[in-house]
Amino acid sequence: FRFFMLQYSANSHLDFDLDQAKERSEKNPVFYVQYACARIHGILAKSEIRNPKSETNLKVLIHPTELALIKQLIKFPDLVGEISQDYQVQKLPFYAIGLADRFHNFYEKCRVISKDNQKQQARLALISACQIVLKNCLALMGISAPEKM
Repeated sequence: FRFFMLQYSANSHLDFDLDQAKERSEKNPVFYVQYACARIHGILAKSEIRNPKSETNLKVLIHPTELALIKQLIKFPDLVGEISQDYQVQKLPFYAIGLADRFHNFYEKCRVISKDNQKQQARLALISACQIVLKNCLALMGISAPEKM
């Protein structure tokens, strides 16, 4: 319920769709964002490398979906700063949906666990960063970030 409430400006009309809120699919934005967190957790758990190395070569991330995910991730600090200044909290759920969307798109097109160790390391680092930001988004909204769904 919180996520849906936060999607609207204080000056706008609230149009709450109870059926959408009950939906356990990508039609429900809360489920969609939480599912991205759970999916990342699953990938990281499957990988034999628990913590991506700090010296990971991120220059190997050149696929358009990787770059789109990176571009979305780097917006987060500025977004939080903006929200703290203008109190337009509805920006946060929309950002989280956009980030989850870019992650799911990346997941469909790029294999994270692979024989190319350098690319695997870089992609694990990328999804780890994505998980951190998604968890922070959800935490700021007072919503859990489940490890399994």
